[in-house]
Amino acid sequence: MGLAALAALLVPAGAQTGGSLVYVGTYTQHSAKGIYAWKFQTSPPRLVSLGLEADTSNPSFLLVHPDRRYLYAANEDSMFQGQPSGSVSAYAIDPSSGRLTLLNQVATHSPGPCHLALDRTNRWLFAANYAGGSVTEFPVLPDGSLGENSAFLQHHGSSVDHDHQSGPHPHEIVLSPDNRFLLVPDLGLDEVLTYRLDAKTGRLTPGNPAFTRVAAGSGPRHLVFHPNGKLVYLISEMAATVGVYSYDPDHGHLDALLQTVSTLPDDYLGGRDGAEVALSPDSRFLYASNRGDGTEDNIVVFAIDPEKGTLKKIDYIATGGKTPRHFTLDPTGAFIFAANQDSGNVVVFRRDPSTGKAIATGLTMEVTDPTCVIFR
Repeated sequence: MGLAALAALLVPAGAQTGGSLVYVGTYTQHSAKGIYAWKFQTSPPRLVSLGLEADTSNPSFLLVHPDRRYLYAANEDSMFQGQPSGSVSAYAIDPSSGRLTLLNQVATHSPGPCHLALDRTNRWLFAANYAGGSVTEFPVLPDGSLGENSAFLQHHGSSVDHDHQSGPHPHEIVLSPDNRFLLVPDLGLDEVLTYRLDAKTGRLTPGNPAFTRVAAGSGPRHLVFHPNGKLVYLISEMAATVGVYSYDPDHGHLDALLQTVSTLPDDYLGGRDGAEVALSPDSRFLYASNRGDGTEDNIVVFAIDPEKGTLKKIDYIATGGKTPRHFTLDPTGAFIFAANQDSGNVVVFRRDPSTGKAIATGLTMEVTDPTCVIFR
């Protein structure tokens, strides 16, 4: 029986409003097998498990193509085809059932890819190789599959924390709003590197300046642009802070640091481990996750000053599990899905767009070692 038929049996006709497909990536060193899927209806909120969609090793980050026909997975492995490398898997998405069909799998030529990004022409896909300290570029072919790598950029250096920063660890790739630059937060270097992109040829060259240095030992992890294109919000994993930066669009550079704010409660003395950062659809609120000591696993809610873009902490959302490595807002912005890696659950929250705050819906997706949640 196909997935669409199964969903029809489990969800009464006419009961679903605003349905979406949800894919969850996992680490597969325990009982998880790869990429799992659910059907999510928004009114009333309801989940239907569609089971394992792709049996694949450590798909720790997932990316859906803007045309919703393809999905890409970063296979965060240390070896691929006998070489020290991870890989990227390309899948076709069945338009009716959401079933995934493998198109191809290509080597990153560097171990531990942890993040993927498409440029805004959808012609080039980029992988951030955390363990290998590098960035790999691939051409996206007309059928959605990936060509062999077209560029490879190796980072070099270290920073002050010898346990976590003995070498480079790029953690994310973000395209600038005008598609001219790649911004790459490197946790191991305490830098956000800039590369200039020629979208016609895929050629990458260092920016000028080539990087923005952040506070020593902070470990920059992920960033998000404000829609005005003038501000960037950068979460640092090791410091558990969010930095608000002005952005220089002429050079793809983080310019002045306008504010640094902790993601943790004022009286918190436990471990510091920031993870994900995201904006609400109306850009009035910023969300950032903390992976604490089990008691402070939460998402902090910041109100954004509409004129300055600076942040004010207004609430914490307990994620209902341990180690929220990733979270995302659904396409409507009405729900937050928090992936709690170490407790094996993805918890769904309803978000109040007027206050930015959120409460648990009672819906939970049970899956071992969830690392990423995306919508089609």
